[in-house]
Amino acid sequence: MTRGSAAEAGGAGEDAVRANLLFGPQPDVAKAAGYTDTPPRMGFFTDTSVCIGCKACEVACKEWNSVPEDGLELTGMSYDNTQGLGADTWRHVAFVEQRKPLGGQEPGAGHQDVDVFDAARSLGTSPSSPGPGATAPTPGSAPPGAPAGEISPVSPDGRTELRWLMASDVCKHCTHAACLDVCPTGSLFRTEFGTVVVQEDICNGCGYCVPACPYGVIDQRPRDGRVWKCTLCYDRLGVGMEPACAKSCPTESIQFGPLDELRERAAARVARLHAAGVTDARLYGESPEDGVGGDGAFFLLLDEPEVYGLPPDPVVTTRDLPSMWRHAAAAAASLAALAAVSFARRPR
Repeated sequence: MTRGSAAEAGGAGEDAVRANLLFGPQPDVAKAAGYTDTPPRMGFFTDTSVCIGCKACEVACKEWNSVPEDGLELTGMSYDNTQGLGADTWRHVAFVEQRKPLGGQEPGAGHQDVDVFDAARSLGTSPSSPGPGATAPTPGSAPPGAPAGEISPVSPDGRTELRWLMASDVCKHCTHAACLDVCPTGSLFRTEFGTVVVQEDICNGCGYCVPACPYGVIDQRPRDGRVWKCTLCYDRLGVGMEPACAKSCPTESIQFGPLDELRERAAARVARLHAAGVTDARLYGESPEDGVGGDGAFFLLLDEPEVYGLPPDPVVTTRDLPSMWRHAAAAAASLAALAAVSFARRPR
């Protein structure tokens, strides 16, 4: 894991920077990987509060990286035809439909108990179900603060609405990347930008990295066997260009830049949302103190991570390798000692 000794790193201070730790904050992931003169660590900040679900990022990613199409059929669960990240989906826009009052929005509210067919049959039969084309209260029935003939920002009594939570998911380019740690061929490597990239030409298809990823991002292609995932457009970064997904995002939901600057920008954005009354806004994956040492691609969410299909407390799966090897060594030594005692006490 460690690229050199403390002496080679130039003292204890430099060694603290270069040591490739298995967990906890990592001051400089590029130097820990052996680079000497590195640019700032680059990454993504995805602000889901302004994502409109256009999927331009998915299309741009596929076009630039020549990613095969992954099915053009709707899942039947939402307006989502890709379902999740995989070998042929390096960017995935999640559509999360929630039944929420337009006024106060409680996190975690669902609508699993709603019969959508019964709701459709009742359209136009009551004020709480105004029917097709009714986008505004009729004159004389508008609630306070909503002039007649205009779209009401206030929920009328007894009426609820649906809201969409949309989020463009991607590989997190973790500070402590378990996929990289378990790769036996060096196919996965850390770039000078701090990102994690797959070299498919030397991938032997062992698949060790697939269960190692705490986010379930990396995957193997059928009939191919090799693994594929987001490279954060490593080829574009090398010539000073931004990744294709960020370039194509019309609302700047996907923001690209130096990771430290993105974290400051994200904290300011959350503060503004809280001041505006969006108290559910929170950051996910930005903290170097989390279980993966902080993500190179982090998010602003408007609900719990599980709602978006993200693990609530991800932990790098190779964190406990040293203790596991120590326990295995202790067990092996115990077995060897028991075997020696057994042979020593054997009747002659």
